[in-house]
Amino acid sequence: MKSEPTMARTRPNTKTMASTTRKFPPARKNRPLGSPRAQAGDPQNAERNYQRYLALARAEALTGDRIAAENYFQHAEHYFRSMGKNNSSSSAQQPIGRQE
Repeated sequence: MKSEPTMARTRPNTKTMASTTRKFPPARKNRPLGSPRAQAGDPQNAERNYQRYLALARAEALTGDRIAAENYFQHAEHYFRSMGKNNSSSSAQQPIGRQE
């Protein structure tokens, strides 16, 4: 039996394929009013995220994954600092006076 020589496959020219332009719709940069996405600076969201990441960190620590636990603790610390920043900025805006 005689084997026939295999023909080399030609690969498509990627340079000419990359030069063809595709039309994509423009990305929306502004969200419409009344968007369901909450504001990032909302103190309730910061506290909620802090509690969530703290719980995730504790769960990972219990399973023995110290790396993942540390990652979640760092996320929780970020939101903890955000809560402190929100508290200090809101108290600075309110006048301090005596309650009578």
